[in-house]
Amino acid sequence: MKKELQVAALENGTVIDHIPSEQVFKVVSILGIEHLKTPVTIGYSLDSKKMGKKGIVKISNKFFEEDEINRLSLIAPSVKLNIIRDYEVAEKKQVSLPDSVTGLVKCNNPKCITNNEPMPTHFSVIDKENVTLKCHYCEIKIKKEDIILL
Repeated sequence: MKKELQVAALENGTVIDHIPSEQVFKVVSILGIEHLKTPVTIGYSLDSKKMGKKGIVKISNKFFEEDEINRLSLIAPSVKLNIIRDYEVAEKKQVSLPDSVTGLVKCNNPKCITNNEPMPTHFSVIDKENVTLKCHYCEIKIKKEDIILL
């Protein structure tokens, strides 16, 4: 007997697909999805031919700005976005890592000025493929697995 997951179709909104399962709730947090008043469906640890296990987030009547979407690439660079209008996929987007990130990632150097003064962090992305950031102020390098989101 074949079982399928039944989730209501989205009339208008955004589907964030191909999220690594362990990153699903970070994606929800980084986009502030928990504060939305519109219907949200979160799929976690779903079977995927490409990824083994994946997550998916469907947000009704919400369309994200480019900079919001690109922040996802810090934690889930393989994410795909489907923009839904009138129950149809109107647009597909692949996230991409921006050249710099401001006010989103904590500097891991306790002596960095951003950890001791009220100022936003600022990082250059020095390796987009492996996600490596470099602090503008203290020049520490942070690898993807060591990124702490603010």
